[in-house]
Amino acid sequence: MDIIYHGHSCIQITSSDQSIIIDPFITHNPLATVSADDIRVKHILLTHAHEDHIGDAALIARNNDATIVSMVELANYFSFQGLRTHGMNLGGAREFEFGKVKLTQAFHSSGITLPQEKQIMYMGMASGLLLTIEGKTIYHAGDTALFSDMKMYGELNSIDLAFLPIGDNYTMGPEDAMIAAGWLRAKLTVPVHYNTFDLVKQDGRQFVDKLAENGLDGLFVQPGESFRL
Repeated sequence: MDIIYHGHSCIQITSSDQSIIIDPFITHNPLATVSADDIRVKHILLTHAHEDHIGDAALIARNNDATIVSMVELANYFSFQGLRTHGMNLGGAREFEFGKVKLTQAFHSSGITLPQEKQIMYMGMASGLLLTIEGKTIYHAGDTALFSDMKMYGELNSIDLAFLPIGDNYTMGPEDAMIAAGWLRAKLTVPVHYNTFDLVKQDGRQFVDKLAENGLDGLFVQPGESFRL
């Protein structure tokens, strides 16, 4: 399968004739190298409701008649806009055309800010994603702090690829992400959610080098670059 990193936490996965995108924050992402109008997918997977993760979800869904898969509260929010959705909850799994999705825990907040009303709409809990596609297991941690159940995820699953946030301030920083990588024991780890804004400035290449020092395989991927799994 082909995997494209669009910057921040946005990942596009294409297998056979199926393509999905995770957390499509493109239009206001200064690191993105594509336009949201260019994205062609059948499913959109969302980890939580913050703008830097759901940014172009509605646009891409309308352009492609795609299904948004997310925590049930967030799915309902998009369904009220006339979009096709599938709501799930933590620990739940579901088979789709492209493969299996299981929502995992993520220790983070999830809400949509309404500046004019000076309100924040709670959108259920944040999640991670455990995907099984063409016999491969992919873990996207979403935005999260380090938590010990990651060790269990590594013990219960043979993870081929893990995407871990390293930006700090809003999520795990590099030190905690290194611990997470050790617990998950993924065959390949890719750092995400960094360098988009000043508050999440980190050195992704250095993180990958430190993975190697700890006997773990990592891959440094620039926004717009792709690789095969």
